[in-house]
Amino acid sequence: MREALLELSYEGLVAITPRSGMAVVGITPEDAVDNFAILATLSGKAAEMATGLIMAEELRDLHTLAAAVDRADDVVAANRHFHRAINRAARSPRLLTYVRQAVRVVPDNYFALFPEQEERSRREHAALLQAMEGGDGRAARDIMESHVLTAGEALGGYLADLTAGREKAGAPD
Repeated sequence: MREALLELSYEGLVAITPRSGMAVVGITPEDAVDNFAILATLSGKAAEMATGLIMAEELRDLHTLAAAVDRADDVVAANRHFHRAINRAARSPRLLTYVRQAVRVVPDNYFALFPEQEERSRREHAALLQAMEGGDGRAARDIMESHVLTAGEALGGYLADLTAGREKAGAPD
């Protein structure tokens, strides 16, 4: 247990105070944006690599997964399946490990918080698939990076608004 908590402290998720104990550290708006920037870079690289390696059957599966996002009751889960399939198509276990670590900051209720992001996501998924089908790895990378960065900016803005609201509520009149 102690080693697990120490590991969490190395990741910045737990603060250790000598002779006092440990406390969970909340995620700041800046942390969210930073994490999404890292995720965007990793996901962009995965899309670029996948473009050069993907098989026709995998592309058909990606189209099916993209369509599933359109009609899913659980849009977040469907979206994760789509992105995970692209990450796996990159055929890089190490990259997949880093993506799994970075994606932990994406809230399970992302599309509930940002319903306007669903349509943007659908358009970007379609553009991404078009780039991949055309064998344009650089375009696939750029689309994916922008796609993830925009999501991170939305979350960072939301967290900043929450923080400002809490500070305002706690401020004396």
